[in-house]
Amino acid sequence: MIPPTEASASPPAGRVKLAPSLLACDFTRLGEELARIGSADWAHVDVMDGLFVPNISFGLPILAAARRASALPMDVHLMIERPERYLRDFAEAGADSLTVHVEATPHVHRAVGMIRELGRRAGVTLNPGTPLEAVRPVLPDVDLVLVMSVNPGFGGQRFIPGSVERVRTLRRWLDEIGSAADVQVDGGVTAHNARALADAGATVLVAGSSVFGPDGPEAGLARLREALA
Repeated sequence: MIPPTEASASPPAGRVKLAPSLLACDFTRLGEELARIGSADWAHVDVMDGLFVPNISFGLPILAAARRASALPMDVHLMIERPERYLRDFAEAGADSLTVHVEATPHVHRAVGMIRELGRRAGVTLNPGTPLEAVRPVLPDVDLVLVMSVNPGFGGQRFIPGSVERVRTLRRWLDEIGSAADVQVDGGVTAHNARALADAGATVLVAGSSVFGPDGPEAGLARLREALA
């Protein structure tokens, strides 16, 4: 297992972190694709079970392979029912952070606590149609709040414009309780909306199609960095 490097785990203060979504990469060349996004801050791993969302993606073996191939922190988004059943397995497979949906378990506070007990960064998220108030009770306990800016389950979807205001609201709530938790955005993130999201308070941007495009992930990351400069 390759541990995260100090530089990749801790980008300069104030810089928005970029987390390319491996869902959009070429899985016949996973190791090469990870090497090509080496200038990113995290690698984002979307896990789907075909129950919580209408799609099935990859699971523990792919995460373990990615962990062996890359020093990037593995940011794992669990779009699965009752995620607490698998938190230890994903932690042992190489996850550095684990994010769970409030809609996927009646015990989200317990799930967050379990992630913390495993020594991993704990994240919470919610679907675009779920009121933000659903995550407010656990904000003091998390390291990351993910704003889904598309309905989860498939890559390449169009960004929901109202997500910018959701980011702004969450950032205000976190500031009010003195939390330095990251506000992450996932879904339809491109160079066209990255600056607006950062200005609203986003500190981590997940990007799939806009990074793993026809001109390669190096160019995709460069476009996002230029937009955020």
